[in-house]
Parts: sequence; structure tokens; C-alpha cells
Amino acid sequence: MQAMNEADLAFVVHVGDIEWSPRGYKANQTGMMPCTDEAFTQRKSLFHTSKHPFILTPGDNDWTDCHEAEPPLDPIERLAKLREVFFQGDQSFGQRTFPLTRQSTDPPYAKFRENVRWTYGEVLFVTLHIVGSNNNNLGRTPEGDVEYAERNAANLVWLKQAFELAKRNAHKGVMVLMQANPHFEDHWQRRRQQSLHIAPPDPKPTGYGDFLSALEAEVLAFDKPVALVQGDTHYFRLDKPLFSTTKRRLIEHFTRAEVFGTPNVHWVQGIIDANDPQVFTFKPEIVQKNLVKHSPQ
Repeated sequence: MQAMNEADLAFVVHVGDIEWSPRGYKANQTGMMPCTDEAFTQRKSLFHTSKHPFILTPGDNDWTDCHEAEPPLDPIERLAKLREVFFQGDQSFGQRTFPLTRQSTDPPYAKFRENVRWTYGEVLFVTLHIVGSNNNNLGRTPEGDVEYAERNAANLVWLKQAFELAKRNAHKGVMVLMQANPHFEDHWQRRRQQSLHIAPPDPKPTGYGDFLSALEAEVLAFDKPVALVQGDTHYFRLDKPLFSTTKRRLIEHFTRAEVFGTPNVHWVQGIIDANDPQVFTFKPEIVQKNLVKHSPQ
């Protein structure tokens, strides 16, 4: 936070996992149990110390995996609390704020206050509440599957509306921000096997298939630069992992950026240039105070 406050930024987005994973947590790691009201309150206060507008989208550590806390907590109850604490009002966090458009303004999606969008530099930015752990451990409990189905439907509508707005307003690009690594490669392999009439090797339902199919269709129809920024799997990378299932080729105008994750606590700067044909440039920012000294072998 200190490093970002010292930088000249238009805004900051946190793509989820605002606390330690409840899985295997030990109290001496931070002194604060994840998934608790105390943790939520502390993080909210921290976000308000940002000198820049600060936007959050949830991660699986923040509610989905709370059944693995000690004692176990109900993920659905924690999700309701997360929405209550972090997604009130129509402004970002931070010492300087700006307005956000929330999906909850559409009555059928009133509970999905965490899905937001805004524009900057002729680019439309949109967050989607898509989390790791198979998007709320799809297949673990009936209650979780009901929650997934409702949220998945809302995410698909919000994604479609974002691209419709970007096309209508002639935006130069779209950036999608979410927590989950949707495992592009698994989806591509599964679609390839289906086209060859080969049964996929893993019958477990995926929490990301619907999203990836919709994303492919929207990116191809938009035909301008699209960036997806995610967290989840805890290492920095830039790649082009979205493939056309009809052309069997990568979609060149789509870029995925995965941000750093603990224990490598750094950040990634996104640079928007509407005059650049690719629009998006990403620069890893290494926080010197968080560097680890590597001894020579």
C-alpha cells in the first residue's frame, strides 16, 4: 500500500484474497483469523488509507473456503457479511474516490453489489465475482451449487452488458478483473476433446466453462484489445491463453495478466494508451521492502 501510495496512479484494484487462506492457517502467521468480522474490518480500514480510488473484487479466501477455517464457518453467511462490509454505497474506497456503476441497480441482480464497472482513458473496466476453488467449490454442497448457479448467471449478464456498452460507446478496449484463474488450458483441451468425440478425462464439473465460452464469444465480437486481470494462483505472468474454438488459434487481441500473490507481495501497473493499437501495457512493480535475499548456490 505504501509503494502504491507513492506512485502516480489513476486508481487501484485488488483482485481478491484480502487475507490468509483458511486452509492450513496458523495463528502466528498474522495474529488475525481469516474469515472473521475482525479481519474484514481491519482490511476495510486499510483500503481507505489508499491515496487513490481503491476497488475490490472478492476472492475465495474471503468467503468460499471459510468452511475450512477452525472452527468451520458457513461460506454463504460469510458472503453476505462480505457484501455488507465492503460493497455499500456507490463510491470506491480510498482518500480520493470516484463513482462506480453496480450491477445491483438492476433489480433482478440486487444482491450482486460487488460487480461494478467504470470508464477511464476510453477503456471500460468491469469486475466479475468469479473466485478460485472451482468458483465456490462447485459440487461440494447443494447450497453452494445453488449460490454458484445464481452468481454465474449474474456474471454472464454483467459481462455481456459490459461489452454491449463498450461497443455502443466505441471504447478502445475492455479490461475484465476477477480473482479466479479460470484455467484456460483445461477449457481448451476439453473443447478439443469434445470436437473429437473423446470423453474428457475429468468428469468433475467446472465452475469456469460457462464464463470462458461467453468470454470467447464477446472478445471475438468486440474485435478490439481485451485484458483480463486475475489473481488466485500466486505468480506473475502475462500471456495470451484464450483460443478460438473454431479457428484453433489464439486470439491475439486478448491478454491475461496474473498479479503477484503471497509470499511475493508486489503489484502490477497497468498502462492505458488509447493511441497504442494494443491499448494495454503491464509493468511488474517490485516492492523493495518485500524483496527476499537469495543466497548463491
